[in-house]
Amino acid sequence: MNGASSTRRVWGLVYRHLALYRRSPPRLIELMYWPVLQMVVWGFITAYLAGVQNNVASAAAGVLLGGVLLWEAALRSQMGFSISFLEEIWSRNLGHIFVSPLRPWELVAGLMTLSVLRTLVAVIPAMALAWFLYSFNILRLGPMLVLFFAALVMMGWAVAMGVTALILRFGAGAEALAWSILFGLTPFAAVFYPVSILPDWLEPVAYSLPAAHVFEGMRAALLEGRAEWGHLAAAYGLNVVWLGLMALLFRGQFQAARVKGALLNIGE
Repeated sequence: MNGASSTRRVWGLVYRHLALYRRSPPRLIELMYWPVLQMVVWGFITAYLAGVQNNVASAAAGVLLGGVLLWEAALRSQMGFSISFLEEIWSRNLGHIFVSPLRPWELVAGLMTLSVLRTLVAVIPAMALAWFLYSFNILRLGPMLVLFFAALVMMGWAVAMGVTALILRFGAGAEALAWSILFGLTPFAAVFYPVSILPDWLEPVAYSLPAAHVFEGMRAALLEGRAEWGHLAAAYGLNVVWLGLMALLFRGQFQAARVKGALLNIGE
């Protein structure tokens, strides 16, 4: 019975946000806008490279498109979680939520569910556009695509929990991190180039990010047709560590905010 009650509470939170999108086409358009724009810009760049260079450059151009699509999964996952949380703050609904029987982990589960839905709505049109305009089909990765996608979504969740913990701690001053923090990690995530390109002292930093292992595996799959199971295992192992640490940080900041009464006036 408790499991069913928890599921209903999580679904109630998810449904509240889905209702916002159902009644607001601009919100749906905004979800798809940046991934589609990124795909158009990078698609033209890769089309140019493929047209003026040799077959190796053409293959590399496909890797660039794959990097754009998969990195959007991490970005949209993190933003979907963080912005859904911020919408509760902006609507001054956070205090009302916790007057209800909703537990903190149920809030996190609801935000994770919303982030997956928002990510799919954002990324699927960009994937279709990549195939239609540039004849790039990322589905050729097969089942590996699901594993890469899931690993990046999990990393997005971990980063988003860290962001929400900082918002609980510092209030409106930390809200900008919801849009910027993963962009700041892009140079170290090896999205568009191998980790070996980085200076030696930065390579350990890159390999501490789950995304770097995902993109190393993606390049091996697209360029060489082989599965890098070691990188994939490292990505999931790091995700477990990241999620565990960020969950502890979130729980600590949430408890502190509840004790101080900050849940009622955060963002003011």
